[in-house]
Amino acid sequence: MFVLTRVSSKIKYYIFVLMQLLRNLAWPISLIYGAIVYLRNWLYDKGYFKSNSFSTPTLCIGNLSVGGTGKTPMIEWVIKQISDKNGVVVLSRGYKRRTKGFLLANTSSTAEDIGDEPLQIFSKFPEVAVAVDEDRVNGIKRIEELLKPQLILLDDAYQHRKVEPSVSVLLTSYGNLYIDDNYLPTGNLRDSKSASKRADLIIVTKCPSDLDAKTINLIENSLNTAKHQKILFCTLSYDSIIQNEIGNMPLELLRNKEVTLVTGIANPTPLLDYLTSKEISFEHLPYRDHHFFTAKELALFNGKDLVVTTEKDFMRLKGKVANIYYLGVQHRFIGDGANSFRELLLSLRN
Repeated sequence: MFVLTRVSSKIKYYIFVLMQLLRNLAWPISLIYGAIVYLRNWLYDKGYFKSNSFSTPTLCIGNLSVGGTGKTPMIEWVIKQISDKNGVVVLSRGYKRRTKGFLLANTSSTAEDIGDEPLQIFSKFPEVAVAVDEDRVNGIKRIEELLKPQLILLDDAYQHRKVEPSVSVLLTSYGNLYIDDNYLPTGNLRDSKSASKRADLIIVTKCPSDLDAKTINLIENSLNTAKHQKILFCTLSYDSIIQNEIGNMPLELLRNKEVTLVTGIANPTPLLDYLTSKEISFEHLPYRDHHFFTAKELALFNGKDLVVTTEKDFMRLKGKVANIYYLGVQHRFIGDGANSFRELLLSLRN
């Protein structure tokens, strides 16, 4: 297993070098992409393109990059803070689902129907309505017609300028702040850095748990936020158990087992670091974000003694792999960040 890990690490290094080279060669494309993004935002800012506002309070949680900032765990954190969840609706695009148009999640929904992240939210919070629609304006109108909601949580809608949310929350990863990033394809930015000024709240996610005041001050200065904006910091907190629909198992029991880790997420590094810190040896099989697994891949997993995956990946693998568990993760705010966010939520609900 350790030999496989070393070989895998070497291959990953060569892939990383190759990807960096390709990104550098694609720099002219990034300039064109950036110009298009700037023009689009300018047309919205000047009113040439229309943004729609709604009577229902809407909270948008998103980022400027392509994945990896922890949007779904943040949506879940918000839901947990709301005592009366019956009037809450989550609206998502349902990325990589195999359906089109507006759909409401139900007990028969699958990841193929509504997407893995919406299914994860619906599975954990059955009292919360979850809807998907690639057209967010149409999605909100249908939700207001059908459900009469008290609050709509817009998942990954920061770039959807057709909707003007009541409050916008922008996430950026500690290891790759948007201020240090570049446009696609040389970097991970899908929106302009200046678009950060639309956010009411900026949250730096995936911070070290021992983040010190000096580093916090440096990040705050580098982000150069507007006066109306507040910056919060949070870290990832992984569960001490792995679980599935039948039961759970303490992490320490994995130290003496043959473990295969399967990930289809944007950035698995924090998870790899966490398991390594727990002295767990594992074979890592990485796939692209939101990857739908083939029959051949499922057969491979079913030949393993024990498969561990993320909760999002579990939504696409449950019922298809026999001995599979997921490791849950949550955001934990540093300092008084949680209270600051709760105050913002209260202002929306009143």
